[in-house]
Formats: sequence, structure tokens, C-alpha cells
Amino acid sequence: MTQNYISNVEHGRRTISEDKLTQLMDVYGLPDEEQRELIALRRTCEGRGWWARYSGIYSAELLRFFGYEHGAEEIRTYEHSIVSGLLQTESYARAVHRGDGANLRMSEVERRVAVRMRRKDRLLGDDPLRATIVMSEAALHQQVGGTAILEEQLRHLLDLIDRCPDTLDLRVIPFTAGSFGALGSSTFHVLTFPSPRLPRLAWQETAVSTDLIADQAMVAQYSATFDEAGTFALDRHATGELIRERLGKLT
Repeated sequence: MTQNYISNVEHGRRTISEDKLTQLMDVYGLPDEEQRELIALRRTCEGRGWWARYSGIYSAELLRFFGYEHGAEEIRTYEHSIVSGLLQTESYARAVHRGDGANLRMSEVERRVAVRMRRKDRLLGDDPLRATIVMSEAALHQQVGGTAILEEQLRHLLDLIDRCPDTLDLRVIPFTAGSFGALGSSTFHVLTFPSPRLPRLAWQETAVSTDLIADQAMVAQYSATFDEAGTFALDRHATGELIRERLGKLT
């Protein structure tokens, strides 16, 4: 096996064949139980995730993120000026995509909205993702799509808070909060997986780029930054009250 082949397997760009996996496990001297687990995982990987059909509009790296998000046990998200993608209504998501004419083809908007709605299944399905989402009060004011769409979106946030009391912790940082490390930064996520053998990952988004971060020192920095931001956020109840207050001013 070439070094390039091994690197592609290690970075998730290629699925190793069962024959080569068996050879490597023998070389590494893995116990029988771990060998059986890895073979089962490899066979599972032969199936195509729902996100694979969207390879024409998303980069390979972003598709990998969708896969990691699908398989994650927990996600922690920091968002500054818009509502986090997993919490968006269809109308709000459509307005977000239509507003990015500099980077997206308008012919792709509906497919991208469909993907965003599909990703929400992880919040509301039979095995829901545990999500802690911290966002600035700015997201409650930015009139993405206009007043009516923002009003619908805020009501949806209140509904999600009620529907997912055990798995969704939505917390808003008020304008009255002081300065903190993530203030003004771009969107980022920290993903945790069910198996303790799988390391945490971080994902960062900017206006024109995305970055999957596996370096554990950097992931720890993102995690610490998220934790600090959370200390400036309102608790679950106060967040709901702030959203209701904002709704009252819109209607």
C-alpha cells in the first residue's frame, strides 16, 4: 500500500477494502473484538449517505461535515448574526441562501434549502442529536427575508425549545454582555461522537471558506472559546423570554 493510499483512508477520503483492512489489522496486532468491530464499520461505510446525492453543489469537505454531523452524538455551535442552520425554518433558510448571490448560483437555492431541512432530522428524529447552540442577540434582530419571515423564525425557535427540552439547549448572548473571545468571530461547531475512540472535531465557516479541524490542540481551543461564550449567554428560560420580547416588538 502506498503512503498516499493510507493517508486517504486516514482522512476519510477513501474507504479501505476489507482485504486491505484485514492485512493492516494483522500488522497492527488488533484484538479479535476490535477487528470484528472495524470490519462491521467498514461494511456500514459501503452505504451512501443521503448527502452523497448533493456532490454537484457542495465540496467534498462540506459533504464530509454533513456525514460527521449525521453520526455525531453532540454538537456545540456558536453563531453570531443569523439563526443557526439546524434551527432555521424553510423560508428563513431560503432567504439566507438567496442573499448569498456572490457565492451561490440561484438555480441551486432550492436544493440547498432541501439539504438544510434534511439536516434538521438529527434534532427531531428517533435518536436526536444533543445540541447546545449559543448565538448573539443580533440574530433576533437581523431581518433575514423581512419582518414576516423573521417573526415565523422566532416562533419556530420557541417551538423547538418546548419540543426538545432534553436535547436542545438554545442560549442567546444579550447585547448587554461584555466582550468575550468569540465576539465577532465566524460560525464554528465542535462535534463529539458516541465512541470514545473517535476524537472531537471542529468546523469553522467564513464567508468564502470552510475548514474541518482535526488537530486536537486546536479543537480544544475552539471548545474553550465556546465554553467562555456560554458564560455570557442567558439561560434557557431567559433566552425564551428574550425571544418573546423581540416577537412582541415585531408584531
